[in-house]
Amino acid sequence: MTTGNRYVALLRGINMGGHKLLSMKDVVGLFEGAGCKDVKTYIQSGNVVFSADAEVARWVPHAVRDAIDDRFSFTVPVVLRSAEEMAQLAADNPFKRAGHPEDKLHVLFLADHPDPARVAALDANRSVPDEFAVHGREVYLYLPHGVGRTKLTNDYFDRGLGTTCTGRNWKTVMKLVEMSQG
Repeated sequence: MTTGNRYVALLRGINMGGHKLLSMKDVVGLFEGAGCKDVKTYIQSGNVVFSADAEVARWVPHAVRDAIDDRFSFTVPVVLRSAEEMAQLAADNPFKRAGHPEDKLHVLFLADHPDPARVAALDANRSVPDEFAVHGREVYLYLPHGVGRTKLTNDYFDRGLGTTCTGRNWKTVMKLVEMSQG
């Protein structure tokens, strides 16, 4: 039985290429220590679904980031979305609605709302035939040749939009939507 609202936390860059290694048991403990309930993880790359009241959830990204830094001596940005936001962003994907193959779709989750002038300054032709669309705190990506070949990287959007982002493929996004609804 869940208690409180459901949320999805996305940790950037853990357990990738042998760097910033965290066990999922440790991740669950960090979230429980921050006051979260019903904590579940999905795969090893920093996807956490939990329940909490709104006040606890508001502080979770900071509390977990600081706890990781204190305990493991590295920094991991944490981006948070409510279950409702996850469902809405899944429904709003313009590339999905256009019928693009799901295995070529990705979402970058932004920590903050980007300044509209910064969004307008992004180069739509940076990595043709790749496409992106910025909607609120998400960047939707269509990457026909895969994530490994694109120039539409986390670093590009971090610098261009003046915020931190973390990406997930569409399959992971949909699994997190499913997990956050239950």
